[in-house]
Amino acid sequence: MAGKNIMQKKVSCAAIALTLLLGACCQSPSTASSDSSGLAAGKIVPITPASKEFFEMDAFKTRSGKTVQFYAVKHASIHIDYDGKTFEIDPVVKLGDRVTDYSAFPKADHILVTHEHADHFDKDAIALLTAEKTTLITNARCAGMLGYGQIMANGDIAQLFEDCTVEAVPAYNITEGHLQFHPRGRDNGYILTLDGLRIYIAGDTEDIPEMAQIKDIDIAFLPCNQPYTMTADQLIKAAKLIRPRVLFPYHYSQTDVSTLPEQLKNDGIEIMIRHYE
Repeated sequence: MAGKNIMQKKVSCAAIALTLLLGACCQSPSTASSDSSGLAAGKIVPITPASKEFFEMDAFKTRSGKTVQFYAVKHASIHIDYDGKTFEIDPVVKLGDRVTDYSAFPKADHILVTHEHADHFDKDAIALLTAEKTTLITNARCAGMLGYGQIMANGDIAQLFEDCTVEAVPAYNITEGHLQFHPRGRDNGYILTLDGLRIYIAGDTEDIPEMAQIKDIDIAFLPCNQPYTMTADQLIKAAKLIRPRVLFPYHYSQTDVSTLPEQLKNDGIEIMIRHYE
């Protein structure tokens, strides 16, 4: 966006940088209470002290007061820290000109892969994050391509550890002319529950009828880029159907998601826009 003069551009850029660095306070979407104001919201931090990469991080409290941290790695890739365990969602080393050094990340306890497309499934990233302790959860197609993995189909539920479950839910296209991108029944979205905090990671999907059955979501990651996922209008419809307490638009590439907070301001949903282009 062009400014009126060079000085205005410098001031604008400095203000944006300062805003990102300072972050802001947020209310927890905890199902038990909202007493966690002051947790980081959009704070720019490394995942490990040794890492040279910095990411936006948002933190929330669970039912019993444990902290869950979400790092916006890029596009559909999310890093989650919870109670000494790490989750990687659709890790991908290179996407366009954006490169993530997963060798600097801690080895993952759990890797969740939604489907086989290159912006979600990357054998190199998985190898860099995998240790003996690592559990890889994915659909049948990706497990077949890797030669290993815990296969989950739509509707399956797995207990990962004492206070953590993951449920595979449908993710597919419904618009004519787009059905070939994500056929019904092949790919997964996931509902990850951590000590009562319910997190919906939709994967590549449109506003499908099954979303009416997705209830009590605290934090939702909904995609927004046609022809592969949803338009902004579809995302708004999906958000109103699911009614999460917090919504992160993700996988949005060049789609303009800046108007979503205004369009959903009367629906009791907090919109957090991070660098998930």
